[in-house]
Amino acid sequence: MTVVDRYGPWALVLGGSEGIGASFARLLAADGLNVALAARRTQPMEELADELAAETGVSTRTVAVDLMAVDAVAQLVEATSDLEIGLLVYNAGATHGAAWFHDVATDAHLGLVRLNCIGPLLACHHFGVAMLERGRGGIVLVGSMSGTAGSAMNVTYSAAKAFEQVLAEGLWAEMRPRGVDVLALVAGATNTPAMQRSGALGGSSDFAPMEPDEVAREGLANLDNGPVWVAGDANRAGFDYLRSVPRRDAVNVLSQAARTVWGLDPEPPD
Repeated sequence: MTVVDRYGPWALVLGGSEGIGASFARLLAADGLNVALAARRTQPMEELADELAAETGVSTRTVAVDLMAVDAVAQLVEATSDLEIGLLVYNAGATHGAAWFHDVATDAHLGLVRLNCIGPLLACHHFGVAMLERGRGGIVLVGSMSGTAGSAMNVTYSAAKAFEQVLAEGLWAEMRPRGVDVLALVAGATNTPAMQRSGALGGSSDFAPMEPDEVAREGLANLDNGPVWVAGDANRAGFDYLRSVPRRDAVNVLSQAARTVWGLDPEPPD
């Protein structure tokens, strides 16, 4: 089967205005899939949609939505009700920086939960039903190395990304035998605009993030190789290490990594 036969005719890319989402959109359009983009930032999303249509001839659609909103998935469902979505790429959910848990308002924590837990659950449920009925399709949930263990200064983000990965694993076990591929694509530090805005990526010369195209390309190449694929050789080695050591050690490693990436004080405030 071609990519269009297996995952077409439409792909829905959430968080599709820039970074890894935009890379997914370009690769999918090059394979002949029509692409619906959903993101909060309208201008770059519409510019990308015009680029895809001009360069590949596919049809495009844009949906302006804040994926932290309570009704975000309901808006997506309404905006795509006339489309046959054969591939869902849930790429939204990058952290916006690091801070001590109790220094952040609860509304911000709940926003991360809606973005990384409730949103993927509702989107997978709605769009997955039609995929199961057709006996074909695919779902990619873009996760993070942060979800491998808990982390100081990224407490809620790490917990939410762990939920997202385990959700994908369970869906893979249920949906793969019925013809639908499901993949948790674990990304490490990636040179995206969102990460740049967060204040990361400015550390030591030893800190070498991946490029968005690399992550998206690995994800698509391994979509049928679920339930989990970790992008990048170094990230895969780190992922395996974190799963092999005692949990206390894994938590300490990720906590130190968060401090290093954002250049934060290693000691909690008084």
